[in-house]
Amino acid sequence: MRADRLVAALLVLQSRTRVTAGELAAELEVSEKTARRDLEALAMAGVPIYSQAGRGGGWTLLGGARTDLTGLTDAEARALFLTVGTTATASPALRSAVRKLVQALPEPFRADAAKVGDVAVIDESAWGRPARRSDTPWLEPLQRAVLAERQIRLGYAGREGRSSERVVHPLGLVSKVGVWYLIADTAAGRRTFRVDRVRSLDVLEAPVVRPADFDLAQVWREITVRVQGLVHPVAVTGVTEPGAVAALRHRFGTRLAVGPMRPDGRFDVEIVGPSVFVVAAELAGFAHALEVEAPAEVRNELAGIGERLTERYRTT
Repeated sequence: MRADRLVAALLVLQSRTRVTAGELAAELEVSEKTARRDLEALAMAGVPIYSQAGRGGGWTLLGGARTDLTGLTDAEARALFLTVGTTATASPALRSAVRKLVQALPEPFRADAAKVGDVAVIDESAWGRPARRSDTPWLEPLQRAVLAERQIRLGYAGREGRSSERVVHPLGLVSKVGVWYLIADTAAGRRTFRVDRVRSLDVLEAPVVRPADFDLAQVWREITVRVQGLVHPVAVTGVTEPGAVAALRHRFGTRLAVGPMRPDGRFDVEIVGPSVFVVAAELAGFAHALEVEAPAEVRNELAGIGERLTERYRTT
């Protein structure tokens, strides 16, 4: 998981005067290219590190080999913990490392850093379609409002471009493949807003009314299940040969769920898609290794595809 590596990279930088991308790659057991990307990600998140080219160069954490991260500003500390400390599937090791980093922060920043995990989630799985990243100039003010637990007056442009303004109770922020979303309670119920569609923001003095049982990670899981159901309403179940599982994962990504192995060595699978025709067309190339069991509409469409292919390519 990349978040684990970012935390580990920062801890390596804390323990050494200077480290090269090659040395970090060996330490983390990743490629040098991956190590360099991780170092650049830390720098972009606001961690005070810099690189020096040439012989004897490398990456250095400002403040010395035993820095206590006092060089971080409030915004930089918040950006760091939003980057590495809030993944939806964070491992126990990652959570432990984040707790240690919290203690290394300057005292004024610790409370907000420790709270980030409750109000922000990083979801690295795709929706099943290409993500379109956008500018988010309102992200930092929203982060501050969420952490301060203050209501906001939100100017927002809907999907059709129509603008509106409302007072909301910001409960948390989620990044899904680089696109940020605000989860908030409104007078009309709980809503999800894309941060790149925010047009104005005023932080109010009134405190947020936060439900006692609110769990951002759980709420986001429920939202993604609901959205996936709208985007991919067709669910296909079947059974596949073991050798085809990797190819199916490559083709369908998060749209594929692999179940337990059957006594004959094959695996149960479920694949979701936008329509019967599209799913059947996608699955036709796996006819040698995948048997669709349901729904009947997809089985019939596959049979029709087979007949049309046979008719077109039959040799006389």
